[in-house]
Amino acid sequence: MATTLDTNEARQRRRLMLWQGLTISLLFLGYAGYYLCRSDFSVTLPQLIEELSGRGMTPAEAKIRLGQISSWGVLAYAIGKLALGGTADLLGGRRNFISGMAGAVIFTALFGLGGGIPFFTLAWIGNRVVQSVGWAGMVKVTSKWFHYASYGTVMGVISLSYLFGDAASRYFMGTLIRLGLGWRAIFLTAAGTLAVLVVANLLFLKESRTAIGLPEPEVNPANVYGAEAESGKKGMGAILRPLLTSYPFWLVCLLSLGTTLVRETFNTWTPTYFNQAVGFSKAQSADLSALFPLFGGFAVILAGVMSDRIGRAGRAAILYYGLVLTTVALLGLGLLPVGGAKAVPVALVALIGFLVIGPYSYLAGAIALDFGGRSGSATASGLIDGIGYLGGGVLAGDTMARMSVSFGWAGAFLSLSAVAALTAVCGYLFLRRQR
Repeated sequence: MATTLDTNEARQRRRLMLWQGLTISLLFLGYAGYYLCRSDFSVTLPQLIEELSGRGMTPAEAKIRLGQISSWGVLAYAIGKLALGGTADLLGGRRNFISGMAGAVIFTALFGLGGGIPFFTLAWIGNRVVQSVGWAGMVKVTSKWFHYASYGTVMGVISLSYLFGDAASRYFMGTLIRLGLGWRAIFLTAAGTLAVLVVANLLFLKESRTAIGLPEPEVNPANVYGAEAESGKKGMGAILRPLLTSYPFWLVCLLSLGTTLVRETFNTWTPTYFNQAVGFSKAQSADLSALFPLFGGFAVILAGVMSDRIGRAGRAAILYYGLVLTTVALLGLGLLPVGGAKAVPVALVALIGFLVIGPYSYLAGAIALDFGGRSGSATASGLIDGIGYLGGGVLAGDTMARMSVSFGWAGAFLSLSAVAALTAVCGYLFLRRQR
């Protein structure tokens, strides 16, 4: 009898591992596909600036107008995360995740077919709103498939979707530029590729372990809901209240604001910086901009595994020290002499990606799961990400465009170093709280 039970348990473990592997793969590929329909705007900015300049705008005016579109899009993304991210706790993570992908396909195609600043603005806002439900939906699915002791590692692997996915997307689109494709063809290609991933997730992604007849995993006992995280569905008020009255949770939201500003600035403007300030071609700039998320991906895996071994204080320590070093690296980038070796700014951009993205990846991932458990993980993730994008992400578009025009890229990077230093203070307070 004991042998039979052991055999059944081993079979169930193997079955669970296979389904967990499939779930991670679908979430990874799906969210990487989101970035095809997000990085396309950044990669094609030099082409869009050139086209608008041909219609009578000056290059500086074109840069500012496109920066405004980026800011409006990030604002819409932030509001969407705040207003819609928590719906995954009520409606289910799978539904939100797939809906965001399908919406991104539609609005990306519309952007590629349109023309003029007003149409670009509306299409980009629509794209960012529908994409805002994707990450929180993915976090919700993760909370129903994995034990809390593996949150750092699992979310580290899944976070590679927006890092390596972003890097691969930029390299792919850089190749398309070298082949002579214009920005419209790039947007339509991105939409078509993501459509294939929508179909794959519709067919194979499951909401939770219970969909295959297995019990749900154990959640972090330190979540803000305590034992209530094991109970049934809650209303939104009951989900929000414990989060909004938690001092450490607000520190995490401030950390999200600062790190999002740094990350989104580099995500949006790295191709333009490399093209206009360093002197690389448009295709080379698209390729080299992939180094920022690529090196960030290396940091995410390292930081995720380390944090699971060290514990919650380990996550806070990695956040704090990463932000201190980010401040130093940004100072170095801002103080670079004009016309120096091209390899130095490229290396510093890659280093900043390594230092800031590892800590950033915790905030709306493993730390949101720590706070929210199964009951409020999507809401925690949506609030953390939403506040980050509402403050930091919006400034990364229009404000950084104006600063780079008025004070040069050196001034923009020096201001970012000040932001990183203030964010490191929040990291220190969070570290003290966790210890």
